[in-house]
This record gives sequence, C-alpha cells and structure tokens, in this order.
Amino acid sequence: MKIEVDDTRCFAVGNCALHAPAVFDQNDEDGRVVVLDPAPSEQQYAQVREAASRCPAAVIVLHEDAPDRPGTIPREE
Repeated sequence: MKIEVDDTRCFAVGNCALHAPAVFDQNDEDGRVVVLDPAPSEQQYAQVREAASRCPAAVIVLHEDAPDRPGTIPREE
C-alpha cells in the first residue's frame, strides 16, 4: 500500500489520527495531517482505509496495488 496526502487541502479535523493513530497524527502548529508510518503493515490496512474514508477533505489517497513506499505531497510555504 502507498499512502499519499495533500496536506495543503487538509481541514485539520483529525479523523485520520483518530482512526489510525499509529499511522497518522496532526501537526502541532496547524493541525494538518502528518504521516507517522509511511509503510503501514497489512494489519493496519483496515484502519488506514477507515481513516481515508472519514477524511472530510479527501486528502488521503491510497494506492492499494503500489509498493510499500508511500510519499507525501509537500505543502508549499
């Protein structure tokens, strides 16, 4: 599984961290999504899918058939 997030569109609601706390957290400064574990184990896939489905901004994109080398789309400063 590959996880991509676009934190520039994140609403900072925190559903990701609530549903998959070992994989996602929130930035202390602005509350936006932070990927803690860019290569979640298969045991975490259900939680990651739930977190992605609960994201109101739809910033979490899962590539199920991709190698386990996720990336983050960096936010422009």
